[in-house]
Amino acid sequence: MARGFERGRRKWLALLAAAPLARATWRPGRAGANEGDSMIIDDFARDDLVSRLGTGWRGVSDQVMGGISQESVSLDSIDGRRCLRLTGEVRLENDGGFIQMALDLAETGALFDASAYRGLRLLVTGNGETYGVHLRTADLDRPWQSYRANFVAPPAWTQVDLPFRDFAPYRTDLPLDLRRLRRLGLVAIGRAFHADLAVAEVAFYR
Repeated sequence: MARGFERGRRKWLALLAAAPLARATWRPGRAGANEGDSMIIDDFARDDLVSRLGTGWRGVSDQVMGGISQESVSLDSIDGRRCLRLTGEVRLENDGGFIQMALDLAETGALFDASAYRGLRLLVTGNGETYGVHLRTADLDRPWQSYRANFVAPPAWTQVDLPFRDFAPYRTDLPLDLRRLRRLGLVAIGRAFHADLAVAEVAFYR
């Protein structure tokens, strides 16, 4: 079990070490959609997993670290709304315990500047469980570090506003720098349960 976890950890660290250094900062206006006081990151109108930013959603599980949780990420339609859906089983064996759907906020080597916004807005539904949003910045060099906020996904479509001030640093002492965002993840984590989370819109709001 320990050997499997260590192999997964080394794989993550090798991927991080191979990533190019950031050379540019992406600012709202080139992509996405500005509507009033918000900027839509994705509304899942496309027939693939490519967001309005031009980057793609992907599923990730604790199997990269030796765990056995299983995830499925797919486009769906629920009550007439196009959405992205995360389903799967979160398992705690082998020091595991998470599945997620993740999105890079800028192309490889670039950063996303969200300093003009106050928080992240989601339109979600699910099975009544608690889920998390994890943000990563260029300041974090370990795969387990992030800035985290939680929300409940009820069985009816609900708008959730998560102010950036409510995101807590996890395994880092560095403050959240909104000028240096790289990735966000919608995560089922921390306990054994069946995950079923759908999101119809992801946006930054002022």
